Amino acid sequence: MKLKICGLKYLENIKAAAALTPDYMGFIFYNLTPRFIGNIPADALDFLPASINKTVVFVDEDAKTINAVIDKYNFNTIQLHGNESADFSNSFRNKVTVIKAFGLNSGFNFEQLNDYAGKVDFFLFDTKTDLHGGSGKTFDWGILNNYKLNIPFFLSGGLSLDNLEDVQNIDHPQFYGVDLNSKFEISPGLKDIEKLKQAFELLKHNTNEVRS
Repeated sequence: MKLKICGLKYLENIKAAAALTPDYMGFIFYNLTPRFIGNIPADALDFLPASINKTVVFVDEDAKTINAVIDKYNFNTIQLHGNESADFSNSFRNKVTVIKAFGLNSGFNFEQLNDYAGKVDFFLFDTKTDLHGGSGKTFDWGILNNYKLNIPFFLSGGLSLDNLEDVQNIDHPQFYGVDLNSKFEISPGLKDIEKLKQAFELLKHNTNEVRS
């Protein structure tokens, strides 16, 4: 199971989180969230090792801005968290890995994802809200059984130390990783490193048990 920390904002906190060696670290370039990382220096994230997929999150941003941010900070993964079309998502795959996020609720129609087959690398399934993520709310994971495509997905939305053991009971062939955000914070954008350590120990330990 891949581990992604999203919504990081403060440099020393980013360094402490990176020391946990997550597979992905997400930085939000959407100015309507308190986790907006803003105009950080171009070299601010250069210290991150190549083993960490450096991910930038956008919501309904234009292609020019997306490409400029990718180039400025050398991001290798983008997460599109708005209403971006399949063709728009696909247009960036010649330079980065593309994660397309969708907010899910009990009435979610998974057939709408069919257009994205072959045009994104991963999906991210979050809880449907007006906030485009970071709500701290979960959705009914049972509806994941309705997902039939062969594109791996991250699970997001209200994941916490209280429910990570239940997360590991999700049995789906495309379940690829978890996205940890608001339930692992001291304040928006400031991660609780001790909570993250506990989560990583739990998830990595149990993943190794499965593999052995």
